[in-house]
Amino acid sequence: MPPKLRDLPSNVRHHLGWWVRDRFPNRKVVREVQGVTMVLPWPHRLPDYAGDGPYGQNLVQLAAALAEPTSPVTVLDVGANVGDSALQILHATDAQILCVEADPYFLEYLHLNVDEDPRVAVVEALLTPDGKTEATTAVRTGGTTRFAEGEADDALPTVTPSQLIADFPSFANLRLVKSDTDGYDVTLVPAIAEAWGSARPVLFFEYDHRLSRIAGNDPVAVWPRLKELGYRDVAVWGNGGDALGRTTVDDIVARTAPLEERVGIRAQTYWDVAVVHADDAAGIAAIDGLVPATKRL
Repeated sequence: MPPKLRDLPSNVRHHLGWWVRDRFPNRKVVREVQGVTMVLPWPHRLPDYAGDGPYGQNLVQLAAALAEPTSPVTVLDVGANVGDSALQILHATDAQILCVEADPYFLEYLHLNVDEDPRVAVVEALLTPDGKTEATTAVRTGGTTRFAEGEADDALPTVTPSQLIADFPSFANLRLVKSDTDGYDVTLVPAIAEAWGSARPVLFFEYDHRLSRIAGNDPVAVWPRLKELGYRDVAVWGNGGDALGRTTVDDIVARTAPLEERVGIRAQTYWDVAVVHADDAAGIAAIDGLVPATKRL
């Protein structure tokens, strides 16, 4: 039987289950996801996506690889959602995490999950490259949020990378950035990298051509911008967490065809990418251990 037909009953069950759960958006449940217990809204897709596979573990493994024996790894978690990434990183290694989340719906769960851990700080705001962002409101789908233009009285509070540095000096030597903002990553990540330029953090973000364009951003413009900031090496994973290979900021655009929608061909949803500064030997060693340089994209 063809794989698509063999998977059909499972897909139908998943979508039927999601339809039922979506009717109860405010029901709180406790779930163990890949060995970590967390509070979630019942409709959240994370338990379905994660299962027992590698989904999301690339970030966790990267944080652990960057950790040093004498100090916690410092992490900026942009689009922290319910705090699942923070919880899993802290389960794997000692860390100090700054979570930035703007959606009031997910903020409730974020606080439930992390407030008792003094290693986590929460900023209730939308991170923007500068202070010029128009009024913005949350648009939710399943377990994620994207942000769109809204009315002034519905606007979310905003914060810039420079404000975060001023407000949280303990993160001055930021080691790892995680960004998952459904299309805004390609503009946010360079702004974060520039603001923390002296720290040269490793940049881990969701790279999605379709959502970037929906947000009004050019997805390929991120690469020359990161090159200007001194970044070079790129490790790439599929949206299920499987390692796809290595490339560079110079070469990656020529390899992004799988992310483009074409007539009769469905694009891969997105990639996870980790981008390392050319002068960051420890960062390069960390991604070498996860996606060997010999495995070319």
